[in-house]
Amino acid sequence: MWDIPFRAADDRWVTSQGEDRYRRGLYIFIRRTVRYPSLTVFDAPSRETTNGRRNRSNTPLQALTTLNDPAFFEAARAMAARIQREGGGDSAERVVYGFRLVTSRRPSDKEAAAILDTYESERKYFNGNAKEAEAICGKQDPELAAWTMVSNTLLNLDEALTKE
Repeated sequence: MWDIPFRAADDRWVTSQGEDRYRRGLYIFIRRTVRYPSLTVFDAPSRETTNGRRNRSNTPLQALTTLNDPAFFEAARAMAARIQREGGGDSAERVVYGFRLVTSRRPSDKEAAAILDTYESERKYFNGNAKEAEAICGKQDPELAAWTMVSNTLLNLDEALTKE
């Protein structure tokens, strides 16, 4: 979307590196005619006039964005590393830890079992697909790749997303 209207212009969306990469969205470059897609999907107001109240919507595009946008996926990868580092020694403890990180409550037995099944399924898949694990987490680590996919799912729960 960006390249078509601004081929001749020097302004390009460039992902920041280093410390700047994790600055708040307040500092992003905004082009009035082509906004950053996730801002549009989550009903960010136009910057042309002041806005006292934002419109709210709930669309499938929002779920697709939280599952696939590079910023959201990078957050899932960081959460997966944290789950491995701080979540305890076994998978069941890590499931509870990860769930509590995003919902601030313990999972029910049914929820914990579903998450654990997802983790086991993903780990089994990535054990047989090391190149895909590397694409997910930057190294051939099936466990980290599996926790990344679980974290991505947890971060996409209705309970985890900001609601009024």
